[in-house]
Amino acid sequence: MTTTTVAGAQHIQAAFDRAAAEDRAALIVYLTSCFPDPDTSRACFEAAVEAGADVLEIGVPFSDPMMDGPIIQAANQHVLDAGTRVADHLALIRSLDHLAVPKLVMTYVTIADTRGYAAFADECAAAGLAGVILPDLPVPEADAWRREAQRAGLATVFLASSVSTDARLDAIGAASQGWVYATGLLGVTGVKGVSQDVTRALVERVRPRTSVPVAVGIGVKDRGSAAEVAAYADGVIVGSSVVRAVADGDPAGAPGRVGALVRELREGVSRR
Repeated sequence: MTTTTVAGAQHIQAAFDRAAAEDRAALIVYLTSCFPDPDTSRACFEAAVEAGADVLEIGVPFSDPMMDGPIIQAANQHVLDAGTRVADHLALIRSLDHLAVPKLVMTYVTIADTRGYAAFADECAAAGLAGVILPDLPVPEADAWRREAQRAGLATVFLASSVSTDARLDAIGAASQGWVYATGLLGVTGVKGVSQDVTRALVERVRPRTSVPVAVGIGVKDRGSAAEVAAYADGVIVGSSVVRAVADGDPAGAPGRVGALVRELREGVSRR
């Protein structure tokens, strides 16, 4: 399937371009939608953008999150136990329309498939999303989803790992829009720190195979690890540490904790 440029991808590329013009990596911040409740979640997304997030990655919980480690799993379960529906997450995303940064939803292909690819793509576009990340959808099985995503103007981000073959990286690099998500370690999020040597080598393998930026996630925990990744990647993705900041204390203080962490991370991704 041929990849064409879509509006969502252009919005994402503009965010990476602005970061590069400031001699830094783009900062992509993940937060679980509606955690610990919709109002606090909305305030945390706003705090992240105010503190310097270039892109928001919005997690929509799924009952079998293969990529997510214990911190994000606990947040997801809290939201699922509250009876929050996909429609509620889309409503929260729509309420973030005043935030000018590109927003992508991160969820699992079962949700998209259950709702129907066409319907889910339309819902995401109507909510103001620039793109979608479905970590359990491999490129060879993604044509049906990619057709609907492109029709709706949504970028689709695919994941690459250090054990990906050259042929697989060729396919990932050609299919990805917005960025290629280079995983900083093998395993789930929030457990171990990024393996810098292995990840740097992965980024070097991906770069000649794609026309979009390469961003590193999984294992980036703090300002120091963000700075190390920013030295060789176009973008830095931080999730578990930010979700932990939401969870560690009174919900009323969650936006302040998120803002403080994101400001530190933003300083870390600067190359100056």
